[in-house]
Amino acid sequence: MPHRPKHWPKASYDPRYDPIVDAGPGHNRDHAPTYWIGTAGTPPEDDGPISGDIDVDVVVVGSGYTGLSTAIHLAKEHGIKAHILEANTVAWGCSTRNGGQAQISSGRLKRSEWIKRWGVDVAKGMHAEVCEAFELFNDLIGSDDIDCDPQTGGHFYMAHREKVMAKLEKECGVLNDVFGYGARMVSRDELHENYVRDQEAHGALWEPDGTSIHAAKLAFSYVRLARKLGAKIHTASPVMGWKTVNGVHHLTTPGGIVRARAVALATAGYTPPGLNEKTKHRLMPILSNSIVTRPLTDEEKAECGFQVKSPLTDTRTLRHYYRYLPDGRVQIGSRSAITGLDAENPKHLALLQKGLYRKFPVLEGIDLDYSWWGWVDVSHDMMPRIFQPDPKQTIFYAMGYGGNGVMYSAQAGKRLAQMVAGKGKDLKLPIFTSQLPSHGILTPFRRLGQRVAYPYYYARDEIL
Repeated sequence: MPHRPKHWPKASYDPRYDPIVDAGPGHNRDHAPTYWIGTAGTPPEDDGPISGDIDVDVVVVGSGYTGLSTAIHLAKEHGIKAHILEANTVAWGCSTRNGGQAQISSGRLKRSEWIKRWGVDVAKGMHAEVCEAFELFNDLIGSDDIDCDPQTGGHFYMAHREKVMAKLEKECGVLNDVFGYGARMVSRDELHENYVRDQEAHGALWEPDGTSIHAAKLAFSYVRLARKLGAKIHTASPVMGWKTVNGVHHLTTPGGIVRARAVALATAGYTPPGLNEKTKHRLMPILSNSIVTRPLTDEEKAECGFQVKSPLTDTRTLRHYYRYLPDGRVQIGSRSAITGLDAENPKHLALLQKGLYRKFPVLEGIDLDYSWWGWVDVSHDMMPRIFQPDPKQTIFYAMGYGGNGVMYSAQAGKRLAQMVAGKGKDLKLPIFTSQLPSHGILTPFRRLGQRVAYPYYYARDEIL
């Protein structure tokens, strides 16, 4: 019998982890020190590492929102009890490092950009898909099985400069006239009087579907529900090798080989480059910083004018996402360093703090209780994919949300489960029928492109 590594003890969080450089996400690493992990309570039980060779029906790689939703829907709708392989601790990646914002979106493109890319009919199909997704998400978080502190009130898309208002008004018209959606424009005066006193906002586009949640509580509730339905969640079980023999996938973990009829990949921004050829270089992982302040005083809260706890984002290309938390703190996030090696550079924290101060000057110099960063799974065409890349192989993936996965990951998991169960033939939208695009020969130069693009985005958003 070949020698296999023993189970490793709990490893510390690695702040310099970089999915483009590192061979894998690690083995039994602890969570990032996020506000969500710090306030979620004791993590739920899992099924421990793989400890011997086993034969299973379906393996899901990744225990974040998408992987857990896949397991939940495989069990609920198809009678399949999946085995989830997680390299580290449950919901270790995006699912406990995001901003906790559920919006009626999928990927980075706006409705007008859907029309430009695919035409009105396909765009309407996409809109119907995300509306169905939000309904599914609401059903989940409203059930007795999920406890995630939902804060409703819609999504406010803030115009960070006056010149952006015209673009928002045009987008509002598209939402309402083409899709029959009940969006509306909010003036600066109305925004300040009734919602939030963001000092740099010149108004906002309001979408009625927008909910804030506690990111880790949502993930931990998904864990409990998946296991309740019969799924097994194996932590500290990274996939270290993969070969397919007579249609059966042999996934090597430190504790044993898992042989599976089908494999669903749900690793998002933490996808190892060597995991599988079907996902290699199909994403551009982007770092996003997030901070949470100490609780605001009554005077600070009044000055900031927080009357909503639902999602707030601004119109910058490298946008800020922010919100008022139920315990009186403020959370804000935005893009960060280009490489993991540079993630701890204090200039990135200072830049995010300046963003907070522009919006709420009274908070300048406020103490921070939490600061972290995480990798966002941005696809090269800004849209996600739930796809079977080779009809001859039972390999499937769902990823590429571009920072809009809190809500849509639930639906993506449901769609991924359909495909794994052989019931996805009626899924005809482009996100189901095409693979994640690659940059091909430009792949080694992606980060060089980032270094050029970030200053350009700044100039376009703040100066030009």
